[in-house]
Amino acid sequence: MARAVRLIRSASLSDVAEYAYAATAPADARLIFLAGACPLNADGSTAAVGDYAGQAAKALENLRTALADAGAELTDVISTRVLVASQRQADLVTAWEVVRDGFGDHDVPSTLMGVTVLGYDDQLVEIESVAAVLD
Repeated sequence: MARAVRLIRSASLSDVAEYAYAATAPADARLIFLAGACPLNADGSTAAVGDYAGQAAKALENLRTALADAGAELTDVISTRVLVASQRQADLVTAWEVVRDGFGDHDVPSTLMGVTVLGYDDQLVEIESVAAVLD
């Protein structure tokens, strides 16, 4: 199956970043804008309370579900924004490593941000994304 997303790596920028610096999709691609994937269980409770890695894993699982419901998968994601409720860089990195590993070789352009608070009780991680598919 042909993919709409083309990742762009820059030889002019640092190779320290664990993601592509840009991505494109053709004009005929259907864009899917996803709400932030939260670490919520089916009953609405927050998963993995106090655990950055556990919440990142649950948010990623929920992202996969939302993508599937929209006719897409992780390899169709064109960009992400990972929000982590912490002032500690180590907590951000812990969440990021789960997200990065979940995407594998599809290292989409991403922004990792520490925020003050997120919307649900005990929520530490949220993953926002945009995907593109060819129908």
